[in-house]
Amino acid sequence: MPAAVAVGALGLCLAACGEPDDNAPHPGEQTPKLMLLRLATTDAATSLDPAGPYDQASRTVQANLYQTLLTILPDKPTPVPDAADCQFDSPTTYTCSLKEKLTFPNGHDLTSSDVKFSFDRLIRLKTPGGLAPLFSSVKSVSTPDPLTAVFNLTTPDARLPYLLTTTAASIVDEQTYPADGLLADKAMGSGPYQLAGYKAGTEIALTKFAGYRGPRAAQNDGVTISTVADSNAVYQAITTGKADLAFHGLGPNLLDNLRKGGQVQVVDTGSAEIRLFAFQMKSLLSRNPAIRRAVAQVIDRSAIAKKAYGDHVSPLFSVVPPGFGGQVDAFRTAFKQPNKAVAATILKDANIAAPVPLTVGWTPSQYGVGAKAEVLELKRQLEATGLFRVTLRSSEWPQYQQATKNGAYDLYQTAWTPQYPDADDYLAPFVTDTPLQNGYRSAAATKLLQQERTEQNGLKRDDLIGQLQGVIAQDVPVIPIWQARVTVAAAKDLENVKTAPDPLSFLYLAGLRR
Repeated sequence: MPAAVAVGALGLCLAACGEPDDNAPHPGEQTPKLMLLRLATTDAATSLDPAGPYDQASRTVQANLYQTLLTILPDKPTPVPDAADCQFDSPTTYTCSLKEKLTFPNGHDLTSSDVKFSFDRLIRLKTPGGLAPLFSSVKSVSTPDPLTAVFNLTTPDARLPYLLTTTAASIVDEQTYPADGLLADKAMGSGPYQLAGYKAGTEIALTKFAGYRGPRAAQNDGVTISTVADSNAVYQAITTGKADLAFHGLGPNLLDNLRKGGQVQVVDTGSAEIRLFAFQMKSLLSRNPAIRRAVAQVIDRSAIAKKAYGDHVSPLFSVVPPGFGGQVDAFRTAFKQPNKAVAATILKDANIAAPVPLTVGWTPSQYGVGAKAEVLELKRQLEATGLFRVTLRSSEWPQYQQATKNGAYDLYQTAWTPQYPDADDYLAPFVTDTPLQNGYRSAAATKLLQQERTEQNGLKRDDLIGQLQGVIAQDVPVIPIWQARVTVAAAKDLENVKTAPDPLSFLYLAGLRR
C-alpha cells in the first residue's frame, strides 16, 4: 500500500475501529474530511529507531513518533513534562514520575519498565553516530514502581533534563524492540503520531495517535514526508500546491523567490548552527591575547552577514546563541562596535608592530557557497584597518581538518551545531578542546564549566553560564560570527507554522493545522 494511501486508510480506521464515537456522523451525514498534510524535503531519514544514527532527517521522524520524559516547547528554553514530571532528589538522583494510563498505539501500557529498557538499550548498543555517549553520567535506571523511573548518576549532571528532551531519549515499547539490535522498518512510540507507511529514502507516512498524552497533541490527522531529488523539486512542490510544507533543500535564492512571489509563507527561526573563526594556539601569533583581541575588535559581523549571505544569517555575539538559558552577548559587551582606534591601542600597548601577518584558513567543500565570500570580507575588513596583512589558504575538507589541528593557520573558519538543546553544548567544545582542538586552555573557564554542569539551581546555573561566556570573550580563543536560520515554506492557509521548526534543524508537525 503506498504511504499516502496508508495515512488515509489508517486515519479512517482510528476513527472507525475503536470505541463508539458520539461525535461520529449519523447515517446520511457527510463524513468529515481528514486534515492530511504533505511535507517535501531533500532530507532522507536513515533511522526510525531512536537508538540509531542521529541525523536531522531522522530526528524529524523520531520527534513526532516518540515521546520523551521531558520536552522543550517553542519560546521556552527550559524542559517541561511530556511523559513525566521529573526532579532532582539529590545531585546524583533524578526521579521521573510517569503520567498515568500512558499507552503505545499497539495497546501496550507504557511503564517505567519501558523507560529503563529504552535507556539500557541505548547505552548498550552505542550505535556509531548515535548519542549514547551523552548519557555517560547515568550509572543505572531503577524502577521502584510502574510509574517511577529513577536515574542514578555517577556524578552530578545538571544537563540531564536537557538530554532527556533529545530524540535519543525517546521511550520505546520493550515488547516490540530487540534489546541487542536496531529496528529497521517499524516504529512503536507514544508520540503525537504513529507510523502508517514507510518506503526507505522516499516516503514516510505518519497518522495521528489519539492516545498521546502530552503537550504536543496533533492538530492534524497525518503527515506524509516525501524525499525529493533536489532544491528545484522542493520549490516546485510548494509553489504548485503538491506540498503544504517545504523544509531543507531550498537555498537563499529560491527562498528569496518564494518571499517575493507571495504565494506561500516563509517562516524563519534561529538555528542551533553557528559559524566561528578559531585561533590555533600552536601559532605564536595566535597565542598572543592582544592579537586575538585586536582582531575581535574590528570584525563587522553585520557586513559579513549581508555581503556573504545576503542577510540569510544573523550576526552572533557569543558562542551561545539567543534562545538558550544563560545566554549573554559577551562579545558585544567586551568589544562594543568595530573600532580601528581601539584595536590599534590594544596592539600598541602590547608592543606589537602593525601590520600583523595572519594566515586565515577556509574550506570550500564543507561550509557552503558563502564560505569564500565570508573569508574575503574578513580579509577586507582586517586589511582596511592597516593593522593586519592577511593571507588566505584553502583546502578540501579532509585535508583542512588535519591542517587546522596541525597549526597550518593562525585563524581558521569553523562551525558548530550542538547535539542537545542546552548552552553547555556550546561551551564545552571550546573549553575542553574537544572537538575543536585549537589548544585553548583556561583554568577559570574549566572551573566555571564544571560548576555549571553540577549546579541544580537554574538561576545560579544561568549566571555561571553567563560568566563562562564572559571569560571566552575576554580570552578570544574563537570569534563567533553568525547564527544560521531554520527556514520553512508553507501554504498560506497553514496555521502555527512558527511552532514547527526546532533550532536543532528538525520539525515538530503536531501543531500544524488549516
